[in-house]
Amino acid sequence: MTTLKEFEDALREQGMHMALAILQKLRERDRTKRSVAPARRITGHKMTPELARRILELHGTTEMTQQEIAFQLGVNQGRVNEVIKRGKWLDDNPAAPEAVARDKAKARMAGPANRKRTDSREIRAAASPTKKSPARKTSNQAQLLFGDL
Repeated sequence: MTTLKEFEDALREQGMHMALAILQKLRERDRTKRSVAPARRITGHKMTPELARRILELHGTTEMTQQEIAFQLGVNQGRVNEVIKRGKWLDDNPAAPEAVARDKAKARMAGPANRKRTDSREIRAAASPTKKSPARKTSNQAQLLFGDL
């Protein structure tokens, strides 16, 4: 497959100045139509019972897809699906599983960014300091080294 730059170079080599002029006009036309729009969704809206009811309203009264509803309301399509299929986020109960999960995620995000993850071996060692690791089984199999070949 040829790149646009290679195509331009080939046109120059062949002396096809009219084709190069047409290509330049097309570029200028595209530049005028091009817009630098912000990302579709920079930050999602917090799921609230009001937003969940709005999702159900749009789903019931329009022929919009879940993706279109999510785009319009600025939420994830997965959240729209949760509301429609499972009725999540419809009550303002802070003990609801989805609210608890959201709060835990927020707490993780707000925590210190430079915290060190503990190694699983350190966790196991701290949990049972008197327990010894199992002895390695000895094997009668021979082991070859690179110098042996």
